[in-house]
Amino acid sequence: MRRRALLVLGLCLGLAACSGYRQPPTAFHETLTEPYRLDSSDRLRIIVFGQEDLSNTYVVDQAGYISFPLIGSVAARGQTQQGLAAEIGAKLRQGYIRNPDVSVEVDTYRPIFIMGEVQSAGQYNYVAGMTVQNAIATAGGFSSRAQQSSVDITRQINGEILNGRVPISDPIRPGDTIYVRERYF
Repeated sequence: MRRRALLVLGLCLGLAACSGYRQPPTAFHETLTEPYRLDSSDRLRIIVFGQEDLSNTYVVDQAGYISFPLIGSVAARGQTQQGLAAEIGAKLRQGYIRNPDVSVEVDTYRPIFIMGEVQSAGQYNYVAGMTVQNAIATAGGFSSRAQQSSVDITRQINGEILNGRVPISDPIRPGDTIYVRERYF
């Protein structure tokens, strides 16, 4: 009887450990096919053709704005590169430049964060097209205790923070936090 109770308890604990799995919400993967949205710490190369004094590199601040000559603060958070270029162009047309031609490129994406069972946890630069596996390699690879088939990712989408467990072949986005869990056996 006691042996049976221990077996049932062991099975219940095993199932409880597995119940922590949370399939990522659909928005989690939908964001991968949408145009990139700017956010804090993105470093942007903004070119106003024919206006060398305005063409420069600008960083999106913590409030989500860039400070642009002549027109002041411009909201960048949540905008696409084309949307920000159109907004800057529209503001420059208001008495500063007749027909501005503005281009916005991401010079450096906001960093990713890697935690848990990796050799060197920390903040790392994001590279376009990066997968979870690439990110973990950047952090020195898995530790000897790492669960290597999937990881937990925390991602901010439209101001909402979402969590999900994904395979290591999944792509990541700038600003993602990757957590590598410890394996049980």
